Amino acid sequence: MVHFIELSLGKGIMIPHNRTVKVLLQALTVIFLVVIPLYLVLNNSSTQLLSPKDNVMSIKLGKKCDIYRGKWVPYPNDLYYTNETCPEIFDQQNCMKFGRPDTEFLKWRWKPEECELPIFDAVRFLELLKGKSLAFVGDSLGRNHMQSLMCLLTRVGYPKDVYYPDPRFKRWFYEDYNFTLASFWSPHLVKAIDTDPNGPTYNRLMNLYLDEADPIWASQIETFDYVIFSAGRWFFGPQMFYKNGQIVGCHKCLKNNIKNVSTFYGYREAFRTSFRTLVGLKNFKGMVILRTLSPQHFENGEWNSGGKCVRTRPVSNLEMKLARDDLELYMTQVEELRAAEKHGRKRGLKFRMLDTTEAMIVRPDGHPNHYGHWPRENVTIADCVHWCLPGPVDTWNEFLLQMLKMEHEDSI
Repeated sequence: MVHFIELSLGKGIMIPHNRTVKVLLQALTVIFLVVIPLYLVLNNSSTQLLSPKDNVMSIKLGKKCDIYRGKWVPYPNDLYYTNETCPEIFDQQNCMKFGRPDTEFLKWRWKPEECELPIFDAVRFLELLKGKSLAFVGDSLGRNHMQSLMCLLTRVGYPKDVYYPDPRFKRWFYEDYNFTLASFWSPHLVKAIDTDPNGPTYNRLMNLYLDEADPIWASQIETFDYVIFSAGRWFFGPQMFYKNGQIVGCHKCLKNNIKNVSTFYGYREAFRTSFRTLVGLKNFKGMVILRTLSPQHFENGEWNSGGKCVRTRPVSNLEMKLARDDLELYMTQVEELRAAEKHGRKRGLKFRMLDTTEAMIVRPDGHPNHYGHWPRENVTIADCVHWCLPGPVDTWNEFLLQMLKMEHEDSI
């Protein structure tokens, strides 16, 4: 369990002379910044992540219930939708269409510790967003989230596909509710140039301009009422980092004359630039939502060495925990969200966190594995990153609806 630790000096404590104070403070810094965090990661006996302290972090029902802390419980009721009622499911996540034989992974619901998470109400969702717009900005997991939402809304109706010439940007319009839904493909969030567009999909060098938001979304986002950001896996590949047009370092670039930095450096800078861009847009009045890191679940190997995800039901939080690198990514994006909230507050902007991570750590059964492709294809890499539709990813939109409801109630 990751806690926030506060240190205070009580009455009557003797303060030693300056040199001793300096040594003492240095020792305490080492303990708090190195020893304690390492102990917490290595000895974490729970999948619970941050304990929210302010409205940036949490959604609460009533006075006590944090909907992000809970467990999965059996739920044999009917599904919201199927792959036959929702035409928006990409083949890569259409697990039932491509032969997944088990269905038990569909028969669970998230149960917060001290309340019930309401069923997703498509009519209520569209009523709350009537006359408004919502954009997903990020990678294919953001698209996975968006397609789940579109499938959930099929109980009410189907949107019109609004043509746009750039395939990285998609827009839909729900005419009866004057609601616009959009998706911006921007896996690095910042300006990125592929150095080998015709090369292999994996492990090709990307030039990332860390102080420039990706123009595909930054040039059009100003009018949106809600913007959901997400990013993760794309930052592990080879990358060259630029600031002010100059190289400042790289990750896995294999160049001896360039400083090698960690993937977390680029990840932090990308979120920082994205959030600052929104704060700096004069006419942006919307709400910024961070959908936290989605864990991967490769077992018996990595993604490129035979790893698979063959489980058919949730596991306990004692059996699976967030991997060390994933924990670092999670903490990084949350820290940047908090910093952005402080700046945004001066302009009256709201920053919120859709904390899906804890719920998904224990759902290794929810991925396509090898059932996101045609059976006749020679596929050697399992997909243990994305989520089957329908599946546990639909819970993200139950969380989202609760967030919107609470914001609406607070504004009345």
